Amino acid sequence: MSTRIPATLIAGDGIGPEIMDATLAALDALQAPFDWDVQVAGLAGVHAAGDPLPPVTLDSIRRTRLALKGPLETPSGGGYRSSNVRLREAFKLYANMRPTKTMVPGGRFDDIDLLVFRENVEGLYMGYEHYIPINDDPHAVAIATGVNTRQGALNILNYTFQTAIALGRKKVTVVHKANIMKALTGIFLETAYQLHGEKYAGQIDLDNVIVDACCMKLVINPWQFDTLVTTNLFGDILSDLAAGLVGGLGMAPGANIGQDAAIFEAVHGSAPDIAGKGLANPIALMLAAALMLDHVKLHDKATRLRQAISGTLNADKVRTGDLGGKADTKTFTAAIVSRIKND
Repeated sequence: MSTRIPATLIAGDGIGPEIMDATLAALDALQAPFDWDVQVAGLAGVHAAGDPLPPVTLDSIRRTRLALKGPLETPSGGGYRSSNVRLREAFKLYANMRPTKTMVPGGRFDDIDLLVFRENVEGLYMGYEHYIPINDDPHAVAIATGVNTRQGALNILNYTFQTAIALGRKKVTVVHKANIMKALTGIFLETAYQLHGEKYAGQIDLDNVIVDACCMKLVINPWQFDTLVTTNLFGDILSDLAAGLVGGLGMAPGANIGQDAAIFEAVHGSAPDIAGKGLANPIALMLAAALMLDHVKLHDKATRLRQAISGTLNADKVRTGDLGGKADTKTFTAAIVSRIKND
């Protein structure tokens, strides 16, 4: 019998429960040995405990050090901070990995296979912001301070190099704006070249590109890139751009890796306008579950899950509406489960 693996499960808001049910059905078909501790966050956390990130949810992740999470909605007003940002801070989730791979051939871009690594806890996302009042305008001046550290850069860069090498990638590209933000992003670029020269030269190539040029190149010739690594804000933008190359955020999983925990998620929003209608595409969360299986060294199950998704989309031609098909969430899930059980 497989060793059981404790893990926290957060279904999320909006379409979250639907895509989580679909993903759990696939994991059950794989006989994935997770022992789930079900918790809430986001709007569900506010309704249940008056907090979008209840203490009991944080305690669960501290215990399991592993979580699968659906999309969370941050309540408007009331001074609520993003639950996703709070999770990254609470568990020092310094690395965000977003694989971008073509799963449905024949789109505007074919044969895309990119890895985007985003520094996850520093930069402008630290939230050091304030207003300066002038005369009778309390918001006359807005100021934000970005903070990047050498250690923070080393954390994400080491993880990027090690992961890319382990996966057989050929090149890492550092994306920056060091021509203008010479200190804030210059420290990231400088550290990348120092670290590569000291530890990784000869194992993988390294180059760099300015972020605005990178955006242009990604939509003209994305195949020139292999693995991208960048700072927090740029990574947020570039990972969504890359998802657009392969069909959108419905195909985009995310892994958040830190020294205290690992949290796997669908990176799209909660889509409350289609919640409960059976229209949601669960692929992003299923692919996040595959990343989670890889993380706990269940590589065979991760491979079977990805193969089942590919077979359902391309051999069986069962697709949800956002991918040009007619299947609802339950029909698509049933097709995935059937593929897993009969492979």
